[in-house]
Formats: sequence, C-alpha cells, structure tokens
Amino acid sequence: MKKGLIFLLTIVFVVGLMTGCGGGAKNTTGDGGAADSAAKEVKIGINYELTSGLASYGEASVDGIMMAFDEINAAGGINGMQIKPVKFDNKSDAAEATSLATRLMTQEGVVACLGPATSGCYMATIPVAMGNKIPIISASATADEGVTTTAKGDVNEYVFRLCFNDSFQGVTMANFAANNLKAKKAVIIQDRSSDYAAGLTKNFISTFEAAGGTIVDKEAYVAKDKDFNAILTKIKGEKFDVIFLPGYYQEAGLVIKQARDLGITAPVLGADGFDSPVLLELAGATALNDVYFSNHYSSLDKDPLVQNFIKAFTEKNGKAPNAFNALGYDLGKYIADAIKRAGSTEPEAIKDALAGTENFVGVTGSFSMGADHNPIKSIVVIGLKDGVQDTSVKVDVK
Repeated sequence: MKKGLIFLLTIVFVVGLMTGCGGGAKNTTGDGGAADSAAKEVKIGINYELTSGLASYGEASVDGIMMAFDEINAAGGINGMQIKPVKFDNKSDAAEATSLATRLMTQEGVVACLGPATSGCYMATIPVAMGNKIPIISASATADEGVTTTAKGDVNEYVFRLCFNDSFQGVTMANFAANNLKAKKAVIIQDRSSDYAAGLTKNFISTFEAAGGTIVDKEAYVAKDKDFNAILTKIKGEKFDVIFLPGYYQEAGLVIKQARDLGITAPVLGADGFDSPVLLELAGATALNDVYFSNHYSSLDKDPLVQNFIKAFTEKNGKAPNAFNALGYDLGKYIADAIKRAGSTEPEAIKDALAGTENFVGVTGSFSMGADHNPIKSIVVIGLKDGVQDTSVKVDVK
C-alpha cells in the first residue's frame, strides 16, 4: 500500500468486475413503421431492489443509471439510438429477481440487463443470463464466489461486475486496522446469515492475524435483528483496539449506536455495506466518529470528473450522491460504451465488447476488464466524523 490521506486513501488491487447487459433481437430498419421506430432505440433492462429491505442500494444505483442514460440520450444516444430503459423492482427477493430476468430477456427484447445490486439477487439471475446468452452486469455484487466464475474456476461468459470483491475489502480493512490504527486486538461482530459478511470476515481474520493481530472475540447476529445489547455488553468486558463489523447499514447503524450508548469508544470498521444515508439516520451523528469503511469512491476526490458528477447529481436529485449512485452512473456509461464499441445490439457482440474493455474512465475510477470479468481498479477507505466524511484525519498507509 501507499502513503496518503486517509479519506483519499487509495489502495490499488487487481480485482475483477462483472457487468451485464441483456440481449434482444437485432435491430432492423423499415419504412417508418414499428420496425423503423425500434431501430432508433435500444432496450436495456434494469432489475433492481427498489422496495423492501435492500431498497437503499437499488434506488441509489438506479438513480445513477438513469442520470447516465439521460445524459447519453440528450447527447444523441448510442450510435444514433436512444436508450429505452425497461425497469422492474425485484423487491429485494432473489426469486423475483430471477423471474424478472427471464421476462426481460425472453419477452421485453432487452439487449442488456443491469443489476441486481446485491450479490444474492444478482447470482440468482446468472443461470438465466447464461441460458439466454445475454450479458448481465452488476456494479455492486461483491461476493467472492459464484459471481463471475463458477466453483470450478471457469468464467461465466455473460456475467460481469464493476466492483472489487469482498476479499479485497476484508484485506484492506485488516491492513488498515494493523498499519494505520496500530491495532493489535480486534473483536468481530458478524451477520451470520450473510455470505457478504462471511467473505469479509474470512479475509479480515487471515490478514489481521498474519500482521500479528489477535481476534479476541467473535460474535454473531442475524439480519433484521434490532437489539444488540447482549452482544455488546459481553464484548465490553474484553480488551480490544477495534471492532470489525461486516454487514449492511440496517444493522450496522443500530450496532454502532448501541455500542456508543454503552460507552464503547473503540473504532468501528466496516465495508461498502455501510454506505447509505440510513446509517446516519439509525446511528445518529454523535455515534459516527472513529468509523471507517472501504468503498468504491470518495466525494473528497478532487478529480474534476468526480466533482462535476457530484454537482450535476446534486442539482438533479436535490441531494449529494453516495457510492451506489456513482457506481450506477458508471454502470450506465459502461454499458453504453460497450454497445457503441460493439457497433451492434447483438448480445454476443456486446458481451465481447464488455470483456475487451480497456482503460474505461469512470467516476469510481478507471479500469480495464480482467480475464475473469472482474475489473482492475482502486479501493478507498473512508472515515466519518459526526457522520460525514472527515477531511482532517491523516493516515500513514503501508
């Protein structure tokens, strides 16, 4: 790792992304009728968690996607075709996500499918994409296994993602704890019902212990739990330097608030599942100090591309963007770029263009697509002070 400012702390890893597009019938030209109209548009499926427990991720992602599509259409579209999004709500349910993927690919005539946002829902759509030979892309499905590659290590030909995976987040936060916070002892509070948390925990433990650290306690909860006082009261009697909390914002916000209420002041570390405005609503600003998490981008990045995106998104939506807004925006731009380079709306050509991506420049960083359909890109660590990104803390990264 390099040395740098904590909140602009960039740790470069080789990671692979999978992004997907759906396929549809080849566009044909006609005499000005329905076929001619179809030739002037390209349908792209949107299969996201817009209601229920994980809606914060899905809604944010779709806001970013739609902003990108609006910009592209206003500039003339893709090779003269306007993007026509076909949007559905999978209700944060894997079975529903599978059903919608089937509908989008077999009935709606899409040339690409974007989403879902979460690993479980996204992985449920992979057999549909592979069976229909239509590429799918997620900007935020970070699970280590079963996404871009099979259990045997074979690449899922039509499956892509735009994000780093859980292994790199776990490694990053363990190194951050050991090298930057000088932590020697850690407690883990893990969502035992989540593959996301399992992957993060596994890699945090192995890296932290390799650096000479000790895991003094490991506690577990289940998604949708509300009361964590029994766990927190137990660990309060332990001696530790940091808490690693791999989970989503719904529970993380409550854990952090209840920990601070009990007088536990140790730094709390997490991953991209923390990135939601709901975290602040649940925990409160006072509790969100000495809280750090890995993420896909930082609003503190001074790159003009990032700052212009933040300005435009804020003006359009009346609020500042989070990482899922930024990932969705990049996803919308990425699929459009692939279709343009393919020079075709055939799924096979789009899939090949996605796989052959080199030096794509996005708000969440520049990347080339790896052979395993994961991107080569950067990861950042963000710290919070009273619930907002902190510019004052400096970190020595090794």
